[in-house]
This record gives sequence, structure tokens and C-alpha cells, in this order.
Amino acid sequence: MRVCVVGSGGREHALALALARTAEVVVTPGNPGMAGTPVGGYPISVSEIPPESVRADLWIIGPEQPLVDGLADKLRADDRIVFGPGAEGARLEGSKAFMKEVLDEARVPTARWGAFDEVRPAHEFLRELPGPWVVKTDGLASGKGVLVTDDRAEAEADIVAKLSGEAFGEAGRRVVVEEGLVGAECSLLVLCDGSRIAPLPVARDYKRLGDGDSGPNTGGMGSISADGLVDDAVVDRILDESVEPVVAALRRRGIDYRGVLYAGLILTDEGPKMLEFNVRFGDPETQVVLPRVDEDITGLLAEAASGHLRTDPKTSPAAGVCVVMASAGYPTEPRSGDPIEGLDRAGVLPGVTVLHAGTGLDDQDRLVTAGGRVLGVAGTGASVDQARVRAYGGVDVISWDGVQYRTDIGDPTTGEAS
Repeated sequence: MRVCVVGSGGREHALALALARTAEVVVTPGNPGMAGTPVGGYPISVSEIPPESVRADLWIIGPEQPLVDGLADKLRADDRIVFGPGAEGARLEGSKAFMKEVLDEARVPTARWGAFDEVRPAHEFLRELPGPWVVKTDGLASGKGVLVTDDRAEAEADIVAKLSGEAFGEAGRRVVVEEGLVGAECSLLVLCDGSRIAPLPVARDYKRLGDGDSGPNTGGMGSISADGLVDDAVVDRILDESVEPVVAALRRRGIDYRGVLYAGLILTDEGPKMLEFNVRFGDPETQVVLPRVDEDITGLLAEAASGHLRTDPKTSPAAGVCVVMASAGYPTEPRSGDPIEGLDRAGVLPGVTVLHAGTGLDDQDRLVTAGGRVLGVAGTGASVDQARVRAYGGVDVISWDGVQYRTDIGDPTTGEAS
């Protein structure tokens, strides 16, 4: 079987490695660090050919933007088997206001919210909420369009900056204002074939740039996945109260959702509440979730894409920890072109996988930084502690000028997953 993975980041590299256990993989446009043949696997190639022109048996669309733009619809119109929702289903992520409307329709527990395109009513609604406050761009902002703050003045200023277009351009000209919720967060990736769902292992990610959950929001600076991270009864409750009702609401709207639903939740004292639904695999959650799935990933995703999801994924007891290594200046002004050292040394460490997210080649064919989040260094082990030691063992031997990473991913004493 030949699979086409659309995208170029760490999530797509993780998908390619999982798929290569049983299939030949081509990633478009990919990045130069992805190509090769994993031990015991099939080859992974990188191509600049548009996905519509790739010869394959299954297409998997990684990032949210091409999903929102309707790439899945275009491929299905040519009778391709595609894992990823069409444009209507992708609105769950493309518009946070739409997502909240679907949650309300499906009676899914979530934060009190309002959507606004003018400053005054947004400020008035903000003053009705007790705080902390959350301000989000309605449109896509690469995971960085969210402000969570205890300072109402900061929230009010953020509303002005977003609605003016100053902060996030057109993506921010409508905002969603929410009450802040308190509790541990978790991410649950759920496969869907249009009606049936099948959950993958639970994960947690670390969105803030700095240790102890400090600094600005990012696309994600690390993640963990392990047995016991969230109680099985809570997972069942999330599926019953949040995921199944949303799938049913989409069906009532005539949306045949085939792909993955990424449920981002907060576990409050009142029970799980939905923060967001994304319409693609999480990044960097995919890097720790897929290695824990004891199934043929290719077969699983093909079942969902064809509308016949029959397999219940089995989970490995192993734990996973992924540490994101980012470029100088990330997240506001990431620097490119810095040569990366130590990749060969990290690649031979036991239980360590280096996932390329933002790498390129310079004129000397050296791998260099070419984006904000450059690498994800993933460790697997019998426990989170062992996986963490292995991941940071890989981080320790990789370097470039101005590299940034958190030192507390998976550390229960200081790390705050959020």
C-alpha cells in the first residue's frame, strides 16, 4: 500500500514513521529530515508534487489549513480515499464560534462564551465574567491566537489588538471571549468514520514557551502520554458527553466527518469541559500517541477514511515524552538558517526518535533551522520517568545557535501541562 501524507511538520513526520511500519509513504511537501527507511519499515520519500498528483492508495491530510481550504473535498471528488474532513467539517477548527455553536447544539459542557466583531460589546461581556479570561481569534492562528489572563486590562487590550487586525490579521477580526476554567487539561484524539468513533491514547501538551508554564502561548513545546494519565471512567465520560454528541450534531447538519477529532478538555471539579475541537492530529501530541498504538496505523486510518471503522485500537503500556526544540526568536520572530549539530548522535540512542518539524538544507547541504518549532525529540519507556530521561538524553546531544526548549516536560514536580 502507498500512502500520501500532506504536510511538512513534526506531526507529519510522526505519521509517516507510524505508517511506514506497514506501507510505503510519500510526504508532500515534507522536509529534508523526513526521508529514509526506518528500521524494519518501508521507505519514506519527500516530494514537492501537489497531493492531487501523487499516486497513492490513501491520502492523510496533516495540517488544519488545507482541510479548511477544502483539499479533502477536492481529492474525494476524484474518488480518492482520504483521511481528513471536508471543508464543512473542518469549520470546527476554522471558526471557534462555529465550534462553540455546535457544542451548544450538542449540549456539550463547555465554558461560557460569546463571539464579537466589535470592541464595545466584547468588553461589556468580558466584564460580566469573573475571571480568569480567555480571548481567542475566531480564525486559524497556528495555535498562537489564544490569550489566557487574570488581568482584565490585558484581556481588553488583546481584544482591541485582535479586532483591529494588528495582532493576527484577518484571523482575529472576530474574537471568542470565554470564562477561564480551572483544572488539569488533556487531549484525546478520536478516529471517526462518519458515525463510529475509536479513541487513541490520552495525551497532555505544554503550550507555554517557558518552564513552569511561563511565557507566551506557542503551538506546543512538548507532550506526554501514559497509562493512568486520565482515568478510564473519565475517558468514557468524555466520549459519551462530548465526542459522540458532536459527531451526531455534525450528521444532523449533513456532515460526513471522516478523520480525527482532537478533543482538548479541562478536567474541572464539575467534570470534563470542552475547550476546543481540532480537526487534525495534534502537534506535538501525535509524536507520543502513535508510538503507543499497537495496531496497523495504515489499516486503522484507511478504515476510517473509507467509512468502515471496525478496529478498536489497542494501546501499548509504554509511556512517551516529546520535547520540542525551537529556534531563536520563537514564537514571535523565529530565526532560520542556523546549522543543527548532533542529529546523528541522537538518532542512535535507545528509545529516542528525532522528528523533523522545521528543518531545511543550506547551500552546503547541511540541515539547518527553517521554522519556529524545529525538532521534536521523543522518548519511549516503561514509565514517564524513563521516557523523559531518554527524550532529554537526545536533546542534550543536539544543538544550534539560540536553541530554546523547556526542561520540565513530563516532570511532575514543576511541569504544568496545559
